[in-house]
Amino acid sequence: MTLDALRLEVPDILETDVGSLADLNEQLAQARLQPVDPALQQVLSLLFRLNRSAMTLLERQRALQSFSDQYRHYCKVYQGEHPPTAMFVRLCNELAIGFKRLLLQILQGRQPSRPHLAWCLYMAQHFLAQSLLRHYQLYQEPSPSLWRDSHLLYWIGEHQGCLDEPVAAAFTPQPASTLRGLYQQMLLLALSNPFHLAEGECALLFGALSPLAGLARLLPWDEDDEAEGPTIDLTEPQPCLSYAQTSKGSTDYLRRFELGALLVALHDPAPLQSPAERQVLERVQQHWLVRQQRRHIRADQRSECSLVVGLSAIHAQLLEQRPLRTSALMQDASPGGARLLCNADQAAQLSIGQLVLLLTGSDTPTLALVRWRHLNSEALHLGLRYLKGLPRPVWLRRAPSAQTHPGVLQSTPAPGNGWHHGLWLPDGQFVAGESIWLQLVNAHNQAILQLPAANLVTASVTRYPMQLA
Repeated sequence: MTLDALRLEVPDILETDVGSLADLNEQLAQARLQPVDPALQQVLSLLFRLNRSAMTLLERQRALQSFSDQYRHYCKVYQGEHPPTAMFVRLCNELAIGFKRLLLQILQGRQPSRPHLAWCLYMAQHFLAQSLLRHYQLYQEPSPSLWRDSHLLYWIGEHQGCLDEPVAAAFTPQPASTLRGLYQQMLLLALSNPFHLAEGECALLFGALSPLAGLARLLPWDEDDEAEGPTIDLTEPQPCLSYAQTSKGSTDYLRRFELGALLVALHDPAPLQSPAERQVLERVQQHWLVRQQRRHIRADQRSECSLVVGLSAIHAQLLEQRPLRTSALMQDASPGGARLLCNADQAAQLSIGQLVLLLTGSDTPTLALVRWRHLNSEALHLGLRYLKGLPRPVWLRRAPSAQTHPGVLQSTPAPGNGWHHGLWLPDGQFVAGESIWLQLVNAHNQAILQLPAANLVTASVTRYPMQLA
């Protein structure tokens, strides 16, 4: 199954002539003069009709901006411990429908600008988030379609490069300022056991998550990854897979929800955070990892170590050419990875998905990926995921006498007498199906291979599974 925008749940167009929109703002202003319930009913009726009418992109956008202003007005009634009414929840749903339909119109147009597309994706996600929040405030299970559409909006944003485009949106309770942050704010709220929160705490938690949610990351799926974070299936109508669930679809739509940077940031000084927000965050974080126990026991292991950063530098280190190293302090470690402290000025080169070689003084260096990072006043906090196997330097050519490219071959014993191999190359340097000449260190012969489809891609490196004689 392929995710695409046409799967967004929007109602059919029932009216081809919406009539004049010139008096829309006047009708909305008149509604405000009434008591809240009949006013909401009138606003909802107007929006319901517009969402099922044919309109130009500009007409729909202007109308939805007017309804968003009305939403801000009526939202004030339900702040604090006042639970929302069913009518207000329906208003959230209809606003989400309106922005989803606007998004479809934008995508069907000619090359929309990234800020415009990011704004529309964000607004659709925001009103889905509001619908989710209001359902939890009423202790009601949200519709499965809410999660289907939320995952799809994230997927579109990921492929359109809109996840981290900042959006200024003055709403209460405060949403995160990017599509990535807002989507992850929803996931964290859903993972916080919301039906066990006291009245008023759901909105409090949602606002407390706003400055923190963007620190988490959805990472590409790798079956060898033994991390403890939740698994998100972008095709499933639920926030994440339960511990006992296994995905039946393509791994292209699976993501691992990495919370390491967020969990570190929870302990940072936060002068704008209220005591009530701090208390509810401390109480709910135990639910975020889904599992009650870690797969690997983590042990305090404070010791000095160093990192060789990037594939080219690792290649040189494996050839004993002594490239530049980065000093670090190991905080704790487990068989699956480690947590390090580095100087803050190393943040530029130590990005998420960067390949590193960990040197601890032992004879065998450890290949690892930067899984998460968090920069605060103390230092740069890094979470490493160990890559099991022996790393070896290799050279690659597109022809026997062509330019050489460095690579790293990661080899792990397989059951029996065989080996599993993973070939690490810079991202985008080669493509699947390309024929390459591979040469191991101290070997004179070159093996002719065809690159298979990659089984792990990050922003820095790509891994290809290899079969070598």
